[in-house]
Amino acid sequence: MTTSGLTFSPIPLPPSANPKYFTEFGRKVDGFDPSQMTESQKQEIIDNLYKHSVLLFKNTKITPEQQYELTHSFDPAADTYGHGNNKTGSTKSSILHPDLKTIPRQPQVQLIGNGKVPGEYEGLDSPQLKHPHHKTFHKTPVSEEDEDKGITRFYRWHIDAALYNLSPPKVTSLWAVKVPQGHTQICRYDDGTGDELPVPLGTTAFVSGKNMFDILSPELQSLAVRTKVRYAPHPYVWMSKAHALPTGLGIENEGLELDLEELPEWEESKIKTFPVCWKNPVTGSLHIQVHPCGAHQLLIDPLHPNATKANALYPDGAHITDLTKVREILYTLQRPGIAPELVYPQDWEEGDLVLFHNRGLLHSVVGAFKEDQLRMFHQCNLAASDDPIGPNDQDVKQYA
Repeated sequence: MTTSGLTFSPIPLPPSANPKYFTEFGRKVDGFDPSQMTESQKQEIIDNLYKHSVLLFKNTKITPEQQYELTHSFDPAADTYGHGNNKTGSTKSSILHPDLKTIPRQPQVQLIGNGKVPGEYEGLDSPQLKHPHHKTFHKTPVSEEDEDKGITRFYRWHIDAALYNLSPPKVTSLWAVKVPQGHTQICRYDDGTGDELPVPLGTTAFVSGKNMFDILSPELQSLAVRTKVRYAPHPYVWMSKAHALPTGLGIENEGLELDLEELPEWEESKIKTFPVCWKNPVTGSLHIQVHPCGAHQLLIDPLHPNATKANALYPDGAHITDLTKVREILYTLQRPGIAPELVYPQDWEEGDLVLFHNRGLLHSVVGAFKEDQLRMFHQCNLAASDDPIGPNDQDVKQYA
């Protein structure tokens, strides 16, 4: 136990996870009461989240106000929900529209889940919730026959971020209010590898961006530290007609993205260009943090002048605007990091509160619910007061 009364212990791993990749990833926190949070506890939680990426608090009761306060403590200058307060209602063509309901008295907190909530709930009149299903987004969904046998997919690997105008939230908090119980499902990658993963019903799957970087070959690490991603303007509207790969890790090349002229009005100055690798503010580690679905162009710096060019990829740098090539490069950097042994699937129970470092990992919704299965979560993240920092000169020297 620490001086503040909190205890941090390794998060329980499923048999599918390889423990060697999880020595630092994930901590279970005991002794926390959101209504009695002290300043020293707050600091400890912040520090530990950056070190361990995911913090799990069991049997928690937390009000929307307390959840906002806890989330806000990671970025006191931030105030609006990660996609803009209540924006989701008006941007009907955005692919995020159906999934969020704003809690009126604390608009940075969203109610998400599945099924119709009976009666009034937190100021919402029997809201209808919808768990995203991969068949609405993937080009080739799982057959109904397979689905009946419990086969499912990763819906979409992502970072919680608007990727246009607003900066990516530092942390997301998820509190499980109502969790339907059900059989374990099998999440299939369906990409020719034969990869699959047993998952609890309706799990949230997490992978470490640090692992994603660390397992790459030196040539790919060199490319990763030299590359920046330019995202499309209004990316969720831009990709609204496109379909995802069966792994949920990016978009199929079908040419279904909207032309930039068809998008809501946008400004060059609000377009976001982020490094592929984001530097952890506490540990200094590099995490591969790319939302592959919204990626539009790549800007690759040339190698360090003293570096050897043997085997180097794009040694002279490049500006890649061909979407197929952009996606191919990102997939090469990211697909190794979602291998089954690197995935932490959270086995949700009612009262679980999970904080995750949104700038240090990728996550995905998984699984499918029937219409009458009621699932309720409170989600909070705040558009950050600054943009993520990329590799420094020392990192570039080391890897490129």
